[in-house]
Amino acid sequence: MIRVEIRPDWIVRDASGEPTALPALLGLLLAVSELGSISKAATARGMSYRHAWGLLQQFSAQFGVELVHKVRGKGTVLSPLAEKLMWADRRIHARLTPTLDSLASELQQELARVLIGDAQVLRLTASHGFAVAALVTQLNEHGVTVDINYRGSSDAVAALARGECDLAGFHLPVGELEGAAAAKYRPWLDPERHALLHLAYRMQGIFVAKGNPKGVTGLADLARHDLRFVNRQKGSGTRVLLELLLADLGVDPAVINRSGTAEFTHAAVAAYVASGMADVGFGVETAARRFDLDFIPVIRERYFLACHASVLDTPLLRSAQAAMASGAFREVLSALPGYDGALSGDRLDLHFLFQE
Repeated sequence: MIRVEIRPDWIVRDASGEPTALPALLGLLLAVSELGSISKAATARGMSYRHAWGLLQQFSAQFGVELVHKVRGKGTVLSPLAEKLMWADRRIHARLTPTLDSLASELQQELARVLIGDAQVLRLTASHGFAVAALVTQLNEHGVTVDINYRGSSDAVAALARGECDLAGFHLPVGELEGAAAAKYRPWLDPERHALLHLAYRMQGIFVAKGNPKGVTGLADLARHDLRFVNRQKGSGTRVLLELLLADLGVDPAVINRSGTAEFTHAAVAAYVASGMADVGFGVETAARRFDLDFIPVIRERYFLACHASVLDTPLLRSAQAAMASGAFREVLSALPGYDGALSGDRLDLHFLFQE
């Protein structure tokens, strides 16, 4: 089975309009940042020192600013411009990856229909996240072809009700807010027709810059006028959860949405905070750790995959459930900061969602 990948690229033009494609430069800068040495970075990137040095000098000349410099005791470090280029690239990837992955999946299915005819495809609709991405990889490795469509939790369960997917991802907080959160999904889920597969437990919390310079201690601080907050998009399960948490504290969600800024993934929220464009965000711990942010735990939740109960015994769904329940996949999930994959693949009764 062929795999289609689409990755974002971007170009910077200098004052004369001369274009500069950045992939090679960004990879080299990342290696310099991690290794503290141009020669070690060149080796890591599979290029000669002369080529790496020439690349840095070429771009420094085009930008009119040095990209690296030596610091006693620290080796070679990135300049502020180089740091900003790296953060911009990470933000681009965080924001565009869900859209590009969905498009790649769609193109992959179209090509597969031409090459291998009516192959069985598992249609998965879910919000873009670390456990879901790991699941797609695991399913592919188990020979299950996945057509992934990234949408918010509300849109995902609505798609399941319309028959547009086989599995729909959504998540619920553990504890007293579970019932209120579940009410958001009840219009589309029927305990007599649908079933749940447990994907993972995960921790949601507050993202702040390293060292927490603004002194954020909890969700109530989000109402502070000196804090710039970046939210998730409307309809996302994380935004639903956050608004329930704020209401429980007596905080009007409109107060924290002064800027109107919203991102579509946990990683994009983390990148926004890491770039200094916001002081605080809310999302899963893995995103915070990957962008070297501090994380303040707030609430644990469960991520589910809903499906029609009638299809659970079909070969396609049995294969998917077996892949989820495998020891290898559970270990992958548990290795993600804030995640617990011990129950992945377990089937659950849907009736608990309808308990008042």
